[in-house]
Amino acid sequence: MGQPHNHTHSYHTSDTKLTISIFLNVGITVAQIIGGLLSGSLSLLSDALHNFSDVISLIISLIANRLARKKSTTNKTFGYKRAEIIAAFINAATLLIVAVLLIKEAVVRFLEPQQVASGLVIGLSAIAIVFNGLSVLLLKKDSNNNMNLKSAYLHLLTDMLASVAVLFGGLLMQYYHWFWVDPLLTLLIALYLIYVGFDLLKESTNVLMLFTPESIVVDDIVACITSIEAIKNVHHVHIWQLNDDEVHLEAHLDFNTDIRLSEFDVILNQIEEQLFYEFGINHVNIQPEFGKCDSKNLIVQD
Repeated sequence: MGQPHNHTHSYHTSDTKLTISIFLNVGITVAQIIGGLLSGSLSLLSDALHNFSDVISLIISLIANRLARKKSTTNKTFGYKRAEIIAAFINAATLLIVAVLLIKEAVVRFLEPQQVASGLVIGLSAIAIVFNGLSVLLLKKDSNNNMNLKSAYLHLLTDMLASVAVLFGGLLMQYYHWFWVDPLLTLLIALYLIYVGFDLLKESTNVLMLFTPESIVVDDIVACITSIEAIKNVHHVHIWQLNDDEVHLEAHLDFNTDIRLSEFDVILNQIEEQLFYEFGINHVNIQPEFGKCDSKNLIVQD
């Protein structure tokens, strides 16, 4: 059973929003690299590096968004539905890599503080806040239901927050000459990247590894199915998430009696409806059995 999904319009809308965000972030990145080199600000350069990772992540998300709507074929029976999950994994990993690089540079600058042209830092970080803010607003709604767009959204959100921190640091350096604030802000930005990146990396890894979604308790599934009088046992259960929209279940069912195929169809419809409305499982594959000698364990290790 598969519940119908029509995301063509939303995919095209997401394409447009991602494209606009890419151009905005290319502009920010170029401006911050030039400004960081001229001002000597590590936090501005770190923000530029993060912005550059945003550009890469947005391009990856755009490609994945387009691949995801390609039709299935005989040798790609699931199509490219996992492309968005792979994109989310890559983007989460880049967040962590960028964070490590920023920590390294922050430590070096702590040991060797440098004077910073704070006026340029203030101006460019203010521009970055506006541009990143627009990108965040563009993707916020779509990020709630799509792991790929969530990864792009998190990149942009953390970069906007980083720009706010850089602006604050620029003001402190301008008026109080606290140049140690520059590497401190860089370190804080990096730690925040690790915080948001790790959760997304874990979530996308769970999907790629075919782990049961955390919201689903297998024992509850079994209790639901075995509440049907005709069913004796549920075993050989596999539950996995294909992408943001599809959760699959396959299982073997032992029946108390040797029922007719038409009777099984009625029971199967009942199982599909219960699993969909109670657990959000929208693809069910059941193997009916009667008196078959096989493992009756809930989880069977092949």
